[in-house]
Amino acid sequence: MSLRFATVAGRASLLLDDALIDVARAADGRFSADPMAALAAWDAFADWARGRSAADATGPRSPVDLGPPVPRPPKVFAIGMNYADHAREAKLEIPRSPVVFTKFPNCISGPFADVELYSDRVDWEVELVVVIGRRGRRIAEGAALAHVAGYMVGQDISDRRMQFADKPPQFSMGKSLDGYGPTGPALVALDSFADPNDLGLTCAVAGERMQSGRTRDMIFPVATLVAYLSKWCTLEPGDLIFTGTPAGVGSTRDPRRYLAVGDEIVSTIEGIGTMRNRCVAAGGE
Repeated sequence: MSLRFATVAGRASLLLDDALIDVARAADGRFSADPMAALAAWDAFADWARGRSAADATGPRSPVDLGPPVPRPPKVFAIGMNYADHAREAKLEIPRSPVVFTKFPNCISGPFADVELYSDRVDWEVELVVVIGRRGRRIAEGAALAHVAGYMVGQDISDRRMQFADKPPQFSMGKSLDGYGPTGPALVALDSFADPNDLGLTCAVAGERMQSGRTRDMIFPVATLVAYLSKWCTLEPGDLIFTGTPAGVGSTRDPRRYLAVGDEIVSTIEGIGTMRNRCVAAGGE
């Protein structure tokens, strides 16, 4: 079966068409309910998971119970200006090496979580998110994908008012408010894709298509990013890489368009699925 790993009501799970497999129950003690434990032993876990079938299902699927597939990532990297069309719309030069910043782990939320708006200049950025499944340092580019557990849909929600409050701009804080990193709906293993290097991704806001692109258009593809990051930092199971966004963000439009209370952000990546995140006022409504 296609390996689609998720967190359901806080428990490690495998998703089927209309049902789910609770990992701890189906594994009879071999693997725990903690999603991070499965990632820490990803190779063994993936071998076990690929042997499951509908006969192992333990309950129905319910989207409302889905949380972030990787709830406590050790590190969260993000890549700026990784699509030429986005660099052009921002009137910036094409980078010659990956532009790396970090999103703090507290920003990670689920595929149907609300997004609190802390200012009137909060923006959307649909992104492919890479999940590391095997520890490595100085990984060769040709071996990089062997260190990847799979992909998720992600949103790099960005408070532009905070990001550009001063010069030079700062990236990490304005992109790391609680809930500013929705991910999901599942971690999909690479062998589930016909071509893991060419996936369509889209974002709609309040029913209007804002972004549409393909991951083949990344300036620095996934293997390059994994090799580059591992040159400087040891990559650990559960580390995330937000790989950049294509053109169509709100801050570069004329007139500019930002998220408003009541907007729904719909983010989709081919072969992975769709997230729906509703915008609410800070403090919750």
